Amino acid sequence: MFFSFNYKSCAFGLCSLLSLMLFSDATDYGVEELQVKPIWKPPVCKRSVKIGDYVRYHYYGMLTNGKYFDSSYERGVSYNTYVGSGWLIDGMDKGLIGMCVNEHRLITIPPHLAYGEEGTGEGLIPGNATIIFNAVLLDIWNANDSIEVTTTFMPENCSKKIKTSDYVRYHYNGTLLNGKHFHSSYEEDSTYNTYVGQGWLIKGMDEGLIGACIGERMNIVIPPHLAYGEKGDEKNIPPSATVVFDVEIVDFHNPNDDVVVEILKPVENCPRKLENTDFVRYHYNGTLSDGTVFDNSYQRGHTYDTYVGYKRLIPGMERGLIGACMGEWRLITFPPHLGYGERGVEDKIPGSAVLTFSVHIIDFHNPKDDVQIEVMTLPENCKEESARISKTGDYLTYDYDLLLMDGTKIESSKDRTGNWGSYIGTGRVIPGVSRGLSGMCVGEIRRVVIPPHIAYGEPGKDDFIPGSAVLDFTFELHNIEDPLPDGMHFVWVDDEHTPESEEDLFHEMDEDKDGFIILPEFTSYLLNQVEAGYAKLEPGNPQEDVITELFRDQDKNEDERIDRQEFTFLADDEPPQSKIEDEL
Repeated sequence: MFFSFNYKSCAFGLCSLLSLMLFSDATDYGVEELQVKPIWKPPVCKRSVKIGDYVRYHYYGMLTNGKYFDSSYERGVSYNTYVGSGWLIDGMDKGLIGMCVNEHRLITIPPHLAYGEEGTGEGLIPGNATIIFNAVLLDIWNANDSIEVTTTFMPENCSKKIKTSDYVRYHYNGTLLNGKHFHSSYEEDSTYNTYVGQGWLIKGMDEGLIGACIGERMNIVIPPHLAYGEKGDEKNIPPSATVVFDVEIVDFHNPNDDVVVEILKPVENCPRKLENTDFVRYHYNGTLSDGTVFDNSYQRGHTYDTYVGYKRLIPGMERGLIGACMGEWRLITFPPHLGYGERGVEDKIPGSAVLTFSVHIIDFHNPKDDVQIEVMTLPENCKEESARISKTGDYLTYDYDLLLMDGTKIESSKDRTGNWGSYIGTGRVIPGVSRGLSGMCVGEIRRVVIPPHIAYGEPGKDDFIPGSAVLDFTFELHNIEDPLPDGMHFVWVDDEHTPESEEDLFHEMDEDKDGFIILPEFTSYLLNQVEAGYAKLEPGNPQEDVITELFRDQDKNEDERIDRQEFTFLADDEPPQSKIEDEL
């Protein structure tokens, strides 16, 4: 154990300290019995040296006169040996017993427990010399030791545990048993990623990770025969060193893993579930297994809109969306081989990361979808064969409520004054509304769900209907009016009361018989005919507006009066170019 010493060892700055400690309370340095004097002992001593243990320690050796004869520090390597196996002098074997890691003690050994009458023979330690060792214990282990695993944090939810052949991502801080740091994944700003139980890790780590949960933190103490052995790692870990890892499990998966779907908020009465080739709009929050958010549609203020089944999504998301209902919330978790693989996404998603998406399905449709009609209220008279049913070209007066599929209110006719109405099947409303209003009876209430390709399509409408949105209408039909002949805005409907000639009609309209018809006369006459049921104005616009347009068409010279030469029989008039409101 002792080879050479020179006073260069005092460069460690401990010579004067040792001398003070050694000589402060003794006058006779020849002793007959072994003396052990603790200098410092850790407050917690989980394990102490016993016979048969293997120890690593640093020491200074000196004679009682203060002369140094050897130092492990000078050689730059600890002294490593078994205790009680004849590898040490008897005094050192006994002096190390009961010592704790990081304990600092002075061991004074009489000659008969040291080098006896002869000394060392090299002249460093004379015969009958009492010797003193200033020792610090660095490590202790036994060939029978196994790993020691202590869980320091256990997450509340541990539905899955690491098993052999899993691929794990974890952070670690590595130290020797005395607390000396040798490496940390945090310094690399990257997890350590590897398979478990496949020989990619030291045996002790392979064993220590088995059974761990995502988010679990543990302390794993590994003896050298299950770590780096007699050679160490030839870098930072000495030969025969116990290693200690503080580990945090970030995530793990198995190459055989598939998508896991958890329904967070189910939907009752789900008439249709999402299928391949559907176009879906959904909000999502994407996180890593440790809860780190890497992407979020809510921050962009816009749903994620895409087709399913056309490889426009990563495989895990495509599989996870299949079978969802509109309005459903689900948690979709999938392994990296169904996500972004070993490479991940730069600055966002680490390589080999398990991903979790919290998804809210807003709506979905298929390009083959037509309107879906649900009759909510049907009056008894609507069940009769003679009931008037709306058809293409009819003008309908109705109320409506318009929602998105997530319940967001877009608008309601009840928020406006006056009746709301439109022609159906004439291109004045979106195709889905025309189809949804067709076949209705007065008093009927129905819900009509309209896919975007027969609504407002990919662009949406203004700022209140999103692109590619499925629309949810509720219609209540109040009245059905037959359309006028094509291009007409006024017709006579009672032959008995229809004027026989233009001359007769002109004189009937000219109330004051001054030879001119002014707008008030024109308006009063037509409204009276309509009210009496003799004539009909084009529905869909205010009657006064239609009449004013008809008057202007008659007033050729625009002098705000119609004379007999300008006047023509109304039934033959060209339709007025009235402004038709953009209707839903």
